[in-house]
Amino acid sequence: MGTGKRGLIATAVTVIGAVAVLAAPATAFAAPSPTPTPSPTASPTPGTAVTNKDLEAVRERLDALYHDAAVATDAYNAAEEKARQQSAQIVALAKKIVQGQEKLRRLKARAGAAAAAQYRTNGLPDEAQLILSDNPQEFLDATGRVLQGQRATKALIAELTQTQQDLKQYADDASAQWTKLEAGRKAKAAAKKKVEQQIAAAEQLESQLEEREKERLAELEEQAAHKAQSAWLDSGILDEIDGKASEAGKIAVRYATTQIGKPYEWGAEGPDSYDCSGLTSQAWASAGRPIPRTSQEQWKQLKHVDIKDMRPGDLIIYFDDASHVAMYLGEGAIVHAPRPGRTVTLAGAGSMPILGVVRPDA
Repeated sequence: MGTGKRGLIATAVTVIGAVAVLAAPATAFAAPSPTPTPSPTASPTPGTAVTNKDLEAVRERLDALYHDAAVATDAYNAAEEKARQQSAQIVALAKKIVQGQEKLRRLKARAGAAAAAQYRTNGLPDEAQLILSDNPQEFLDATGRVLQGQRATKALIAELTQTQQDLKQYADDASAQWTKLEAGRKAKAAAKKKVEQQIAAAEQLESQLEEREKERLAELEEQAAHKAQSAWLDSGILDEIDGKASEAGKIAVRYATTQIGKPYEWGAEGPDSYDCSGLTSQAWASAGRPIPRTSQEQWKQLKHVDIKDMRPGDLIIYFDDASHVAMYLGEGAIVHAPRPGRTVTLAGAGSMPILGVVRPDA
């Protein structure tokens, strides 16, 4: 290896960590998590090869960068979901406005026809004046001439007035939804920028490694996951887990496992690529059980179950900020979309810090 390679890697870890923090947008999009501190590295010695300790520092920094990218991805997905909902509401309100305008036109036509008929018979009667008044209610209060026979006219006036009020409310609601939509677009753009920054920083860090070092790094990642999974299994947890999948759960599991080998892509929900919550939400949608789009909302909205009671098809939520989700398959295994550069794959359920378990078809 060239002179100072170890120092180059150590410097890259520290510099990229600082750049990632400085580049992060100030707006918070998801549950905050502590900012990881770059692992200390020894002073570089010219001509010294990159050690496992150096690579472990790289692994920890990569984990932190991809974790932050996952948090930002959840924020992006949440903003995207809200934008869809708000757009749908705006479209629905626009339809109501069109319908209301047509109803108002018909009501005014009825009032005009009544006025024309009275004019032909001997000028405008009180009823016509009432209908065409700028302020019908004030006219009614002032004249005191409302008799039993005027009920139909009053109903027409009330309907016309209510329709005008409805139209104003629809317009106000549409304006408010549009304002929210614009704010959501800005939040989505900021989240997208942060995802791209974190991934770019991770890729830059990995680019400092030679092929054999990348292979050693992959081995360290596998060892870390295996160590965590072994500790989880050694707790005896599998002796307590014996739940059987529901019929809907079997369909969700079948869908998720069929996606194995497809690439991770942040913000994607199939059919060619997925992010973690895109995979789980689509799997359960295939089983006829729509669930929230993001891992954080899945954690918030779905029923929590004890780990010992989980069954295939349940979702395991990871990390304190619920930034990752996987589907439990049974026998201590999960299927998930891990991170950029990886594909949908099987893994140990205990290979990451478990926050809890949720059940979509509780």
